[in-house]
Amino acid sequence: MVKKRPKQWVWSPSSRASSPTLDEATKSQVEAKAKELIDAVLKPKHVKPPPEDARFNYLIDITLKWHGSTLFLVAVYACPGPNSLSPSFESRFARLKPADGGRFNLDFMRHTGQWVPLHQGLTLDQCLEAIRDDPWFTP
Repeated sequence: MVKKRPKQWVWSPSSRASSPTLDEATKSQVEAKAKELIDAVLKPKHVKPPPEDARFNYLIDITLKWHGSTLFLVAVYACPGPNSLSPSFESRFARLKPADGGRFNLDFMRHTGQWVPLHQGLTLDQCLEAIRDDPWFTP
């Protein structure tokens, strides 16, 4: 009788395709336009004064974070309850990843914690318009 070998994990370097990178000038342009959208539209629409009887989490800020060439829009929530582990936490709700030809792929965070690709190959302005108008990108 032949003994079976146990299964084992093997690293495969070609399993992930590398995404295009952004130079510093493009990054600063993307960041400036995204901050403009946040300050002009998203914050006035979604960030409200704290409730009088603040027992539950509430939105206090919307900001940006870079991870390599990927830009995340991040909602910051306050945790006012007496049993809260920290005074606040962050939740990413939109992700812009660079694609070929100066375009971007736009994903939203599903309630399960998985990123869902929604738009591919959009210009920066089209991505920001989708974030502004599409209900999938509600912080």
